[in-house]
Amino acid sequence: MKRLETDRLILRQWSEADSKDLYEYAKNELVGPNCGWTTHKNEEESKEVIKRVIKNDDTLAIVLKSENKVIGSIGLHDRKPDASLSNLKQKEIGYALNPKYWGQAFVPEAVKCLIDYGFNELNLDLIWCGHYDFNHNSRRVNEKCGFNYRFQRKKKLELFDNKEVTILYYSIFKSEFLNSIC
Repeated sequence: MKRLETDRLILRQWSEADSKDLYEYAKNELVGPNCGWTTHKNEEESKEVIKRVIKNDDTLAIVLKSENKVIGSIGLHDRKPDASLSNLKQKEIGYALNPKYWGQAFVPEAVKCLIDYGFNELNLDLIWCGHYDFNHNSRRVNEKCGFNYRFQRKKKLELFDNKEVTILYYSIFKSEFLNSIC
């Protein structure tokens, strides 16, 4: 994915040199389990995750310009939660943010930038965003960014001893996005 920029943020490719910043928030119990991954045990694990992310090329680092520091991640992933819409060109947004930076609207800023990129440069028809029913912060981001609730689904999380969770799925169609900016 290409580098993107907002007033306060740079969304760019990850670098192994970002492992310290990633580990700072990935070791926090408030982050990984809300996103579906386990907390990182050490900086080396964060470095290995960055290597995989670079290879997949679907996730960007969120850099706070004022600190020149990675404070989170955001990606557009090849997922199609609703099989009845599989004919549409679509992706799913996923994100994580260092809790030190919660409550400052950084994620909505990054999400809106990625939505614009997805519709205007990737020519997507539809963008999804899902979250676990207990993740109220992500629900608020979805609402702020113009996503509409579509459905929910139960899923067992292998990484968490097959704990069953409910995922709420939201989406925004390109036509809804275009109407919201007019």
